[in-house]
Amino acid sequence: MPVEPVTPPQRGSVPDSWSIPSLSEDVAREAFKNFVSSQCCYSSSPANEGVITKMEPYNTFRYRLETFTESRSTEWTHKPHEGEMADFNTQTAPLPWEIKATPPNLFTNHKQELRIPFTSSVKDCHTCVATGKVPCDGCKGSGHKSCSMCNGSGKKNEEHCTQCDATGKQKCTMCNAQGMKECQTCKGKQRLLTFIQLKVEWTNHVEDFMVEQNSGLKADELHSANGKELLKISQYLASPLFEFPNPTIAEASERLIKEHQSNHGQTSRILQQRQTVELIPITKVNYSWKGASHVYVVYGNNNHVSAENYPATCCCVIL
Repeated sequence: MPVEPVTPPQRGSVPDSWSIPSLSEDVAREAFKNFVSSQCCYSSSPANEGVITKMEPYNTFRYRLETFTESRSTEWTHKPHEGEMADFNTQTAPLPWEIKATPPNLFTNHKQELRIPFTSSVKDCHTCVATGKVPCDGCKGSGHKSCSMCNGSGKKNEEHCTQCDATGKQKCTMCNAQGMKECQTCKGKQRLLTFIQLKVEWTNHVEDFMVEQNSGLKADELHSANGKELLKISQYLASPLFEFPNPTIAEASERLIKEHQSNHGQTSRILQQRQTVELIPITKVNYSWKGASHVYVVYGNNNHVSAENYPATCCCVIL
């Protein structure tokens, strides 16, 4: 797979294209106002009246490793026989990994079920004993049910029940009074085609690592934040980003690659790995309102806001 879009620079150097413009006060204030307006119990006064006193950047890196794998398993199964020819033992059945299966787009989850050749045989249905029908559950095979109007007594208010004609019984609607229903195992075909089924599963295993920062943002907030993509590299087996300027990312890359190749390579086949590094913009904003200092954080390309201990909240009652 090609390398996209850039090759990691030498350790210690940071390309100019990797920089993120500083957040302006106007943008920070507008993001804060939008955040407050989306909260039902927040007064807009701090956002409108607060005075920004300090803005500190805490931009951080997010490393993501994706390992795209294929796993295979087999099991005996059956389906209604619809005229297929039995091929059991006509030739040697192929092994699971000898069967061709077309993978979906890389790094997307997908499942596929295939019948293994030369394993199928035709047998009588075990559920209905090759009759194609089974007793109706609704009437226990009788074709009738107790009248819902008179509860089976034949009378309603000391008079003959008109709904069941005083018989106390009604025709079972589940089986049309036949007492039998189509067998769901063989769908009325009476016979089953049994065979070994191959289950193929493609799975994209994704793991993120965030470089620690002290902005006060929670881990789940950072996890959902979007940033500036610095590099994306796809390889059959990924190589650690030893030359990445931030040593923490280089170490995380080496550790996660080893873990993924060890964990996922034991039970499945690794088809492709992809590494992505993003620069997440984070700005800690200090502001003053009514003589007290407060803080909020603007993060991500879309300028999301986190404001713990917002100074003007009220109790909302939803009717």
